[in-house]
Amino acid sequence: MASGINRLVLAVALLALLAGALAASACGGGSKEKATPGATSPAGTPKATAQATQTAATPGAQGASVEIKNFAFEPKTITIKVGRTVTWTNQDSAAHTVAGDGGIDSGDLSKGKSYSKTFDTEGAFDYHCSIHPQMKGQVIVQKSGVAPASPGN
Repeated sequence: MASGINRLVLAVALLALLAGALAASACGGGSKEKATPGATSPAGTPKATAQATQTAATPGAQGASVEIKNFAFEPKTITIKVGRTVTWTNQDSAAHTVAGDGGIDSGDLSKGKSYSKTFDTEGAFDYHCSIHPQMKGQVIVQKSGVAPASPGN
């Protein structure tokens, strides 16, 4: 009987510990940059992740990159200026596509293959993978430093 109570106490303690860890990770603040394990500089300060760098890319940049990996577009949403180019590169072993609004149509992309599209008009352009429809992303194209409102962001 005592063994059963000890197991119950241990299980409750582990659940409480897990709940505390989840609550602590959810309170990471308003920053979009997240440090990943091993993503610190020699001085111990967090490095920006590739996703945070991509998401925070300034609209004035010459172009932007989106990686296709782990059956997702990273970053999921990217902001560029009119006339700039976005390049998608497939890092997965499975084939993917990039298809959607504004004439986005890569055809099948095998591992290591890329597709680029130059956006000449302002707006929000939704896209997805035709093979894996759960994979979705968005390119926001703007003329000024302020992104247009976009539903779902």
